[in-house]
Amino acid sequence: MANGEMIESYVPARLDALPWSSWHWLIVVSLGATWILDGLEVTLAGALGGVLTLPETLGLTPARVGATATCYLAGAVLGALLFGYGTDRFGRKKLFFITVAVYLIGTALSAFSWNFWSYAFFRAVTGAGIGGEYAAINSAIDELIPARVRGRVDLIINGSYWVGAALGAAATLVLLDPRRIPIWLGWRFAFGIGAMLGLIVIFFRRWIPESPRWLMIHGRNPEAEDIVGGVERRIFATRGAAVSDRGYSEAWPTRIRTRTHTPWHEIWDAIVHEYRRRSVLSFVLMLTQAFFYNAIFFTYALVLMRFYSVPEQDVGRYLLPFALGNVLGPVLLGHLFDTIGRKKMITVTYGLAGILLALTGWLFYAGVLTAQTQTLAWTIIFFIASAAASSAYLTVSEIFPLEIRALAIAIFYAIGTLAGGVGAPLLFGWIIGTGSITALFVGYLVAAALMICGAIVEAWIGVPAERRSLEHVAAPLSSKGLS
Repeated sequence: MANGEMIESYVPARLDALPWSSWHWLIVVSLGATWILDGLEVTLAGALGGVLTLPETLGLTPARVGATATCYLAGAVLGALLFGYGTDRFGRKKLFFITVAVYLIGTALSAFSWNFWSYAFFRAVTGAGIGGEYAAINSAIDELIPARVRGRVDLIINGSYWVGAALGAAATLVLLDPRRIPIWLGWRFAFGIGAMLGLIVIFFRRWIPESPRWLMIHGRNPEAEDIVGGVERRIFATRGAAVSDRGYSEAWPTRIRTRTHTPWHEIWDAIVHEYRRRSVLSFVLMLTQAFFYNAIFFTYALVLMRFYSVPEQDVGRYLLPFALGNVLGPVLLGHLFDTIGRKKMITVTYGLAGILLALTGWLFYAGVLTAQTQTLAWTIIFFIASAAASSAYLTVSEIFPLEIRALAIAIFYAIGTLAGGVGAPLLFGWIIGTGSITALFVGYLVAAALMICGAIVEAWIGVPAERRSLEHVAAPLSSKGLS
C-alpha cells in the first residue's frame, strides 16, 4: 500500500468489540512477565544494597549503593528514549525481543561485577533494556485490550511488577542466608535468577502479534485485518457464535492516511503545542510518582538496617508484605478506574498516598515506629500508591495519538525519571548515610508534597479516557482532515 493513501479500517472498532477471552489472558501473562522481571531486578538491587556494603562483596558505601540505583535509572531513561522511537518506527513486536535481549545481557553481566564501576555500568545496561520495555509494552497493552477494560488491565499488568518484587524478596531469604550460600556468592546467584526468567519471557512473546493498529497506520491494513480476523475466529468458534455477531457493525470506521514514519517536526508540534496540557499532565504524574517510589524503595533496605538494626539477610522478610500490598492495590482498585473514572481515581490515589506518607514520616521522626510497624505503614501507603503509579503509565499511553504513543511514553518516562527518580536514590542514600532522622523526615515530606501536587494537577486537567476508544481519546495524526 502506498504511503499517503487514504483508507478506512474497522480494526480499532473490532479490537474494542472483542469479548474477553483466553487470547487476552495470553497477552496479560506475556506482557505482565516483563514487569515481573523489572520488579525482580529492583527488589534484588534494593535488598542487596546492604549486602554490597560488606567487605566480602563489593564493599560499597551507602552513597555508592544509591549511585548504582541512579545508574540503573539513567540507563532506563536512555533505553526508553532510544527504543521508544524504535517502537513507533519499526513496530511493537520487533522491539519486544531487542529490549529483553539487552536486559538479559545486562543482568547476567551484573553477576560478574568486580567493583563499583563495573557494577554501575552493568546496572545501566540492564536498566536500558527495562526502560525500552516501558514504551513497547504499554503501547501494546492499550492497542490490544478492549476499551471497556483497558484501565484495569493496564493497572494490573503494570502492578505485576510487584509479583517480581515478592519473588525477589523471597529469593534473598535463601540467597543471602550465609548458612546456605556464602555471602560473596549468593548475591551473584541473585542476578542469575533474572537472566533465567528473561529466557522464559522470550518464549511467551512468540505468541504476541504485532499491534494491528500500528500495522494499519503503516500501510499494512490487510495484515492487521488478518490478525484481528484470526482472533475473532478463535474466540467466536470457541463460544459457538457466528463471526458476524462480533458487535462492531454500528461503529464508525477509522479514516487515516498511511505513513511509513512520523516526521520529527510533527512529533514536536503534537507534544509541545497541540497536546500541551496533556504533556504537562503526563510530566507531573510521571515525575511525582517516580520520586515517591524511587526515593523510598531503592533505599528501603538501608533504612531498615540503619535505623532499625535489621540484619541484611533478613531484609527480604520485610519486603514481602510491602510487595504484597503493591500487588493487591492495582488488582483490587483497578476496576474503579474504568467505572468511577480516571480523573477521580487518579486524584484520590495520588492525594491519599501523599497524605499517608507525610503521616508515616512524622511517626518515624517521633520515634514511635518499629521495623514491623514501619513496614506495615509502608504496605498500606503503597497499596494506594501502586495503583497511582500504574495510572501514570496508563494516562501517558492512552492520551496521545497512535503514531507517537510509544515515543510519548518514553519521553515522559524519561523526563519524569530524570527529574524525579534518578536523583532520589542518590539523595536519600546520602541522607541515610548521614544518619539524620530529621533530614530523612524532610525528604519524606518532599515526596508526599509532590504526590499531592500530582493529585491537584490531575483534578485540574486530567483526561476522562475510561471506556473510550483510543482513537476517540486522541485521534491519529494521520486522520486530520479526513473526518
